[in-house]
Amino acid sequence: MVRAGLTTERVIRAGAELADEIGFEHVTPTELAKRCGVKTASLYSHVKNAHELKTEIALLALAELADLAATAVAGLAGKDALIALANVHRDYALEHPGRFTAARFRLAPDKAATSAGVRHAEMTRAILRGYDLAEPHQTHAVRLLGSVFSGFVGLEAAGGFSHSTPGSQESWTEILDALDVLLRAWPRTK
Repeated sequence: MVRAGLTTERVIRAGAELADEIGFEHVTPTELAKRCGVKTASLYSHVKNAHELKTEIALLALAELADLAATAVAGLAGKDALIALANVHRDYALEHPGRFTAARFRLAPDKAATSAGVRHAEMTRAILRGYDLAEPHQTHAVRLLGSVFSGFVGLEAAGGFSHSTPGSQESWTEILDALDVLLRAWPRTK
C-alpha cells in the first residue's frame, strides 16, 4: 500500500507496478486508488484522468528503458551494440510486461517529442550508423528493429513459443544474427 506520503511520482510508480501485475490495459484510477489505499477522487490531485495516468506510466517506462539501453550499449558498436539493445528490450519486457506495453502507448505529439522515446531513436540510429545506413534506410531499419523486438517479446510473453522446439532463446540468438547480416547487406536503392 502506497498511501503514506502520496506524491505524483509515487502514484505513477504504483501505477507502473500495477501494470506489471494486472496488465497496462487494466490500469485505471479506480484500481490504482485501491492499490494506494485512497479514494479514487484523491488520485485526481496527482493525475487529471485515466489517459494522463497511462501517459505518465508510458513516460516512466520509456525513461527506464532508455536508461537501461544507454548503459547496455555504451562503448559497443556493430553486432555487439545491436545484441545489447535487443536484449535490453527483451529483458525489460519479460521483467516488466505492463511497463513494456506502456512504452508503446500512443503519446500526444508534444509528449512524444520530449519523451525518452527520442533517446531510443537516437541510440538505435547511432547503432545503425555503424552499419553505414543513411536516410531513408536508417528510418526503415529503426522500424524493422522495433517491430522485431516488440513482436518477438510480445509473442514470447504470451507463450507463443512455449509449445515447440527449439527454445525461444535459440530463436532469439539466430534472429539477432540474421538481423546483423541483413543490416550489413541492406539494399541501398534510391
